[in-house]
Amino acid sequence: MYAIINDGGFQYRVEEGLVFDVQRKELDGKAKSIEFDRVLMVGDLGDGPKVGRPTVEGAKVLASVVEEFKDDKIIIRKFNRRKGYSLKKGHRQKLLRVRVDKIIH
Repeated sequence: MYAIINDGGFQYRVEEGLVFDVQRKELDGKAKSIEFDRVLMVGDLGDGPKVGRPTVEGAKVLASVVEEFKDDKIIIRKFNRRKGYSLKKGHRQKLLRVRVDKIIH
């Protein structure tokens, strides 16, 4: 069984046991689980896919947090030729690595 979820403007195809990275969100204290409730589609080999309009009613994906980490550094460079202007900035995005525990539909 698999599901397609929407989180933070990104869509992910997830299965039970899959480990993937999402944008970091505010967790309640030391919460070790996340519930994704914006499920766009649930696919099952026996019944066929169930597509939501825009989301599937009552479907959710339960996941547990594996770790919090920062992604690789991204360098942003701006430059105007012949003007003596150059700018260099860096950025490291904070991410959560999560493991899908259960898909409820």
